[in-house]
Amino acid sequence: MDIFFASRKLQRTFNSENQLCRVYGETRAKIIKRRISVLAEVSNLDQVPKLPPDKCHALAGERKGQFAVSIGKQFRLIFEPAHDPVPTTEDGGTCLKSITSVRILGVEDYH
Repeated sequence: MDIFFASRKLQRTFNSENQLCRVYGETRAKIIKRRISVLAEVSNLDQVPKLPPDKCHALAGERKGQFAVSIGKQFRLIFEPAHDPVPTTEDGGTCLKSITSVRILGVEDYH
């Protein structure tokens, strides 16, 4: 899957192991790198594991249209489909098999 970033600053942080460790801590940085590698290795969003440890899931409320994978107890790597328009199913849901690129929005505790 193709991976893009919401900003150049975020892209620089995620592409530099030193910066990633400085911003998120060494332990969290290792997990973030693993989650990014899983996203990069699959061909579409439907192939990202739904069970722990990745636990890919769609978000709701004001984050509708965004997805997250688990980074730890409460932290999540948040991303959205990088398609315009976002592929949908006949019933109006998001077609995960058609999502082949994502835009990383950040890592946060939104709980």
